[in-house]
Amino acid sequence: MFDEARHIAPPDPRRRRRLTRVALGGSVAAALFASVVYLTTADAAEAPKLQAEAFAAQFGSGVEPTSDAGGGKNVGWLNNGDWLEYKDVTIAGADLGARVASAGAKGGSIELRLGTRTGALLATFAVKPTGGWQKWTTVTATAAKVPAGKQTLFAIMKNTSSRADFVNINFFTLGTGKATRSASVTTSTAASPSAGATTSPPAAGFVPVDQAAWQQELAEFNAIPQKAIPAGTTRVPEFHTDCDVSGQAPDDPIVFPGLSGASHLHTFFGPKVDANSTAAKLRAETTTCNATGDNSAYWVPALLHDGQPVKMKSFRVYYGSRVKDPSKVVPFPPGLVAVQGNAKLQEPTPKNAGSNQFWCAGSAEIGRSADGNWPVCAPGGNLIFQLVFQDCWDGKNVDSPDHKSHMGGMVNGECTGAYPVAVPDLSLMVNYDSLGGDGLTLSSGMASSMHGDFMNAWTPANLSALVKVCINADAKCGTTPSFVGG
Repeated sequence: MFDEARHIAPPDPRRRRRLTRVALGGSVAAALFASVVYLTTADAAEAPKLQAEAFAAQFGSGVEPTSDAGGGKNVGWLNNGDWLEYKDVTIAGADLGARVASAGAKGGSIELRLGTRTGALLATFAVKPTGGWQKWTTVTATAAKVPAGKQTLFAIMKNTSSRADFVNINFFTLGTGKATRSASVTTSTAASPSAGATTSPPAAGFVPVDQAAWQQELAEFNAIPQKAIPAGTTRVPEFHTDCDVSGQAPDDPIVFPGLSGASHLHTFFGPKVDANSTAAKLRAETTTCNATGDNSAYWVPALLHDGQPVKMKSFRVYYGSRVKDPSKVVPFPPGLVAVQGNAKLQEPTPKNAGSNQFWCAGSAEIGRSADGNWPVCAPGGNLIFQLVFQDCWDGKNVDSPDHKSHMGGMVNGECTGAYPVAVPDLSLMVNYDSLGGDGLTLSSGMASSMHGDFMNAWTPANLSALVKVCINADAKCGTTPSFVGG
């Protein structure tokens, strides 16, 4: 169960990111984003409020309930380099404010910039420790110049004293003056309603599924006949795809779409990937994956040895099911993307630490690196990491503000509640041509920052056949819908 006391004010601020990110990975996250967020209007004597959670895009943040006056939600997990983007914002005057809380040791600052993350500086808010993550105060700043009309506004976090989270933000106030209407800050669009119908726009940062394409995919999936399962078939709901490296680049079309070079170095598998990749573009590319119809893209941070990329030995993606009844699993909807892991988690991972563990495949572990975070493998083996994605979907969105909140975990072996749709369970098996040991790091930082991205670009007919014949029947297949014996 969600522990609100621990979530809002954990005893050790340095460990806050790890504790709270896990809590947001379940049903709480969906509830937090359930309502539509707008830039609110105000009377002439009031300053228009821009709710912090009304971002159109973000990096490094999470949303949680707040105990500040008025309740609602605040944005947290903010550290140096994290940012929030807001669309269609009006700056009503030069007197600006930010409602903040901080349990950090030394604080930092929040820069407001116009247009881009490196655009003209509007103002800077100084953030000092307030005594707790829910101990709120309002800090002020004066705009260097008040721009006219609607703006794209970036809030950039600056904190050079440590790598820890340093601020929560509840809202911004953007000058005084009378606003004439509420301006939605979401970038998502919904299908046009029928005449006379009413609809609410999706919550900020969520991308609704194309319902027409999804229903067509489901209809074709349901029409696929099940095959007879011969004796000797291994009864495991599973198939796989093997992929070679398709490239390396400091790009991430999910987290930083359209921003070439904005990310740490990634290793890509499947089709050629760059910052502008979309599912439609991936389907037009040649893929390095061997399962027919799989033009999906997969990527992980590059593993570095003394600063140089380590060669891959192999990369396999298992598509399986962990739910009690695998016959309930359906294919991924068209255009779904997902991120698993936390690129910003920087914590030691000594042996038997639990999560975020690299381990030895094909040979025994015979030691650890000097910092304790990397195993040393005996000759004949190699360093490996297994990254397991969430396997329950909200049934509504193919992306979310943090690229995670549209996906969730099982409850007692079932997909239910905010995540009622069972989809294949992705398991990335990342094998490196390395015996581990000293000199290793990820391009995203420590071993604990290991993470993976998935952009679904399967041909629906091929994915549907594999899910129906293999996963639904609780039967093991390879790269085609044909059975594998024990």
